[in-house]
Amino acid sequence: MRFLIYVAAGVLGGVLGGMGMGGGTVLIPILTIFCGVEQHLAQSVNLVSFLPMALFSLKVHFSNGLVDTKGILWLILPAVVLSALGGFFVKELSGEALRVSFGVFLCLLAVWQAYAGAKQIAQRKKTGGSGNRESPEDA
Repeated sequence: MRFLIYVAAGVLGGVLGGMGMGGGTVLIPILTIFCGVEQHLAQSVNLVSFLPMALFSLKVHFSNGLVDTKGILWLILPAVVLSALGGFFVKELSGEALRVSFGVFLCLLAVWQAYAGAKQIAQRKKTGGSGNRESPEDA
């Protein structure tokens, strides 16, 4: 039965991730709160599950010509180094400190999203737009 709960958590996180919400913002709390998984393991599972989704998305974006590879090395190198350093740092944190840090991150993300949404609504009202990102000429 526990296996089915894990599968349901993975499907829910994957579906929400596919809808653009970011599966980890849902998968990690589901695993820790409802499945009783330790915080370090839940975040590790999220990172591992992210890899196939990211590779698939990258393939789709490449095939649609939406990937700009100019200067990509200057993005990849610091990301790899900082990810490794972050992994070593987080390994030393207690599960509770990691849980609190993730909670603070989610709260800041919520505030940022609310701010960005309010700013977008104000911009639409200001310009009298209908909310479409494309203008009729682009369609």
